[in-house]
Amino acid sequence: MAKKTVKVPKIVDGVPVGEVEIQVDDNGGPSWGANDKHRLLNKPMIRVDGAAKATGTAIYTQDVRPKGMLFGRFLASPRAHAKVTKLDLEPAKKLAGVKAVLAVVNVGGEVRFEGEPVVAVAATTPEVAEDATRAIVVEFQDLPHVVKGAEALQPNAPQVVARPPRIQKQGDAEQTAKALESCDAVIEAQYTSPMLHHCCLETHSITADFNGKDTATVYASTQGTFTIPGDSARELGLPQNKVTSIVQNMGGGFGSKFGIGIAGQWACRLAKEVGAPVKMALTRREEFLAAGNGPGSIQKFKAGASKDGKLVAVMATQYALPGIGNSNLAGQPYQYKAEHTYREAQAVHTNEDASVAMRAPGHPQASFAMESLMDELAYKIGMDPVEFRKKNVQDAAWHRQLDRGAKEIGWENRNKTPGEGKGNLRRGMGCGIGAWGGGGNAQCQVDVTIGKDGSVIAAVGSQDLGTGTRTYIRAIVAEELGLEMNDVVEHIGSSKLGNANASGGSTTAASLSPAVKDAAYNARVEMAKRVAPLLGAQADGVVFDQGRVMGNGKSLPWKQACAALPEAGLTAHGKWQPNLSSSGVHGASFAEVEVDIETGHVRVVKMCHVQDCGLPLNRTALHSQINGGMIQSMGMALYEGRVMDSDLGVMVNPGLGDYKIPGTLEIPEMIPIIDDGDDRQAVIGMAEGANVPGVGAVCNAVYNACGVRVRDLPITPDKILSGIIAMQKRMT
Repeated sequence: MAKKTVKVPKIVDGVPVGEVEIQVDDNGGPSWGANDKHRLLNKPMIRVDGAAKATGTAIYTQDVRPKGMLFGRFLASPRAHAKVTKLDLEPAKKLAGVKAVLAVVNVGGEVRFEGEPVVAVAATTPEVAEDATRAIVVEFQDLPHVVKGAEALQPNAPQVVARPPRIQKQGDAEQTAKALESCDAVIEAQYTSPMLHHCCLETHSITADFNGKDTATVYASTQGTFTIPGDSARELGLPQNKVTSIVQNMGGGFGSKFGIGIAGQWACRLAKEVGAPVKMALTRREEFLAAGNGPGSIQKFKAGASKDGKLVAVMATQYALPGIGNSNLAGQPYQYKAEHTYREAQAVHTNEDASVAMRAPGHPQASFAMESLMDELAYKIGMDPVEFRKKNVQDAAWHRQLDRGAKEIGWENRNKTPGEGKGNLRRGMGCGIGAWGGGGNAQCQVDVTIGKDGSVIAAVGSQDLGTGTRTYIRAIVAEELGLEMNDVVEHIGSSKLGNANASGGSTTAASLSPAVKDAAYNARVEMAKRVAPLLGAQADGVVFDQGRVMGNGKSLPWKQACAALPEAGLTAHGKWQPNLSSSGVHGASFAEVEVDIETGHVRVVKMCHVQDCGLPLNRTALHSQINGGMIQSMGMALYEGRVMDSDLGVMVNPGLGDYKIPGTLEIPEMIPIIDDGDDRQAVIGMAEGANVPGVGAVCNAVYNACGVRVRDLPITPDKILSGIIAMQKRMT
């Protein structure tokens, strides 16, 4: 069979790291057909797992209780940076019910952030395990620390990592600086955003069901079924093929749950130590301190535009703030085109847990800064911010989406002069654009089995993060075979099933759905061959529709047709087909806010987001994803951020009571719009893309409402009031 080369995204722990070329079969294969001609796909569908989750019968990792299971718990460091000078485990070992106490950091070792595990224990109950952590005697010698990005940039700041900073440089600094001199309007500004937390409803959790023999089952709250067996096997001392991972349901990941992590590592080590199952489920405090975070950012700009609305020159210095880990921000000027650009970028480290992927890694931060900058330039040259953006993006998708969003939000009613209006409550509007990849790759292996009794099973090891994977698996197979969704059963979430990619970079839908389509197509072709003689028809003339198999003017009910199959039924295999997926999504967000200029309180009144994705699989799920993106954008703009005490090196808001996220009272009117102007007949992941542009839209709306430009997220009332006071002083 002929081969062809295609490029696919390479994702490492949820972060896109470029593209790789692979060889695939060039056999044509199935196609989706026109986006508006589907019977089930591209229609609103109720999630097939919705009832189980709504009624509490869905089983999560934290619900699993193998016989004889022990509970794991960590003793965590209370220091930002310290050396362990004394460690006495014996008092904990003597407690009744304590089965294992293992040092994570030994005497002489260092802890580098608050919350870093020092000792792991396993006991018969969570309470006994907690008592054991309190019984351990540990002493520390404090070492220099730094927990704020601005302080870490100072020349005398403590060194957090041993390696020197790696500075990326792009563009021509001299030409860009010269171009700035000829601009009609120049803005010089710094934009900052804090380190964020994923706020998964289910904390990181692993249950290692191991009894000291030659096999193990690991139940994991994970974004990748197949990221678990290898790591677990190494910790348990088993061959990888002797470890099975199970993830039937999981309560959120947003990029934070790849591999077994620290919880899984020590669940396995404790299980190996005692020869019994161990569950390690992080407490909410541990989740905030030691489960990874989204990076903060400091971004400095000097940028200029011509009076006719052309972005002429952009000089950008970007600092990602990834704690003790690594992270990158999307490059500047983000999605806009400028004649001259120069960018420097590097990571600045602090004594905080390492950043991990979080909802379009590095894009919301870059978009917020660039959208704020674009807004400032638009106002300075006196141009409509929407028209200014359209002049500086080339892709027609954004032009279409900006026009649609402006119409939905009522853009013509915005303040022409920021802050104009009477009374204490001032309304304003803002906008922004964003992009994401969302492509697929060739990892998924799907089997569709048709039973002699008419049953249909689609099987693949892929996990469902709660984004609707189960639902579209059923819908694709049912549509291909002319059945209803209840006629198909999906088996997923086990490493014993066919391979699947981890859910990172919004690649799941674009990787899995083509393989499901291929398997269903192959099953239909094989079924047609078996049934054609009964109908006196040629196999390619057999039609599957409305639960019947038809050909040559004859018709059989589905189950009667299946009775012609052998006792074992038939199984068809499917793999990724590159023509069934694509990459590159666009989105545009608009926000309307109300600012109380007496209290500084900001209320988002309305948000609208327009998003493309090629072929929409489930419109209900897409609307939900778009709404979720708008809510998370609003959270980053107005509420969220780790608050750090510089002197003590500790986080002062490590809990959902103090780490603010939007609640029901904060949710505005939301208008999610699927951009059907995108006629690509291919599936593209879009969930992360919906999270990107809303941050800038909200921030720009605040400025339009009250005339205060807040460049340091989140926009809290004190910053609004300080800005108003500063404006009043300038006026007097």
